[in-house]
Amino acid sequence: MAVTIRGRTLSLPILQGGMGVGISLERLAGAVAACGGMGTISTAVGGFNEPDFAADPQGANLRALEKQVHRAKELARGAGMVAVNAMVATTQYAQSVRTALRAGVDAVVCGAGLPKDLPAIAAEVPESDAALAPIVSSGRAAALICRLWDKHHHRIPDFVVLEGPLAGGHLGFSPEEAKEAQAGRPKTLSSLLHEVLEALAPYRDKAGRDIPVFVAGGVKDGAEMARYMKEGAAGAQFATRFIATEECDASAAYKQALIDAKSEDITIVQSPVGMPGRALRSPLIERVEAGTQPPVDRCINCLVPCTPSKAPYCISRALIAAARGDWENGLFFCGANAGEVKCLSTVREQMGEIMNEWRAAQ
Repeated sequence: MAVTIRGRTLSLPILQGGMGVGISLERLAGAVAACGGMGTISTAVGGFNEPDFAADPQGANLRALEKQVHRAKELARGAGMVAVNAMVATTQYAQSVRTALRAGVDAVVCGAGLPKDLPAIAAEVPESDAALAPIVSSGRAAALICRLWDKHHHRIPDFVVLEGPLAGGHLGFSPEEAKEAQAGRPKTLSSLLHEVLEALAPYRDKAGRDIPVFVAGGVKDGAEMARYMKEGAAGAQFATRFIATEECDASAAYKQALIDAKSEDITIVQSPVGMPGRALRSPLIERVEAGTQPPVDRCINCLVPCTPSKAPYCISRALIAAARGDWENGLFFCGANAGEVKCLSTVREQMGEIMNEWRAAQ
């Protein structure tokens, strides 16, 4: 059951997915790690509560990230692992990775783009021995990243997160595939897992070690985690179910919105990142669909692919509003199983419940 990643041990095979903006910061990540899993801080615009954020958003983000990593490690008390999730599509991607590594993070997980230069960025911080991992949505992507890392950096991923089309937030699938999944016809995680394990096989042989794969996106419970582990996964990543915990860094109003949500309240949205995403159907989404959302009037330059004059809304502003519980103006990302979250709990209770479900499925 325990998983070893670059010399560190997760006593529980559970990853907590990174959730930005401001949903998974130091309190949630530290609590998950303290239970023996991998807690993850999102590096996306994490400095929005800093007093100088309006004047210097990029400086505030990096300063906040350093503090968040230090605090999460303190909360973990040497257990589990503390990771960051760094979106390749953000303008501060490389700076965020360097900052987290210097702060002593245990792992860097990257998605929302191809992290082809992640090993080179990590090499700029030689004092760090953090694990490096891509988020992939296919065997083809896993093979491409391994080939690029091996050829150009002589490094192979320390683990891989396989994210299926039922995940929350940004999705590594086409809008059509995302809508098919929302309609109940997703590409199965089992088939994707088989693809990825097959793609990784030659690199496992070359490295002479395992490359653990954690399945994510629509993994409902510990029983499903057990099934995927029998199919070759090392464990699973969960995200949405951790939002409705006391330790989650989101506002009480965000947590209540999730608890109140039904399955029919979940929809596929188009993000200014250029990728489809899954979120609650909030008034913001309804205005965007109706064409009545006011144009973007201020840009903090958070995303590489975003053109403010063409963006349907400012994603940073919308995610900050959600983190603060502003239902009218927030973008409330969530997974496909969000309708099953019914009450507030604690991280320890969630971790225990997942593992009890896993044991019962053996």
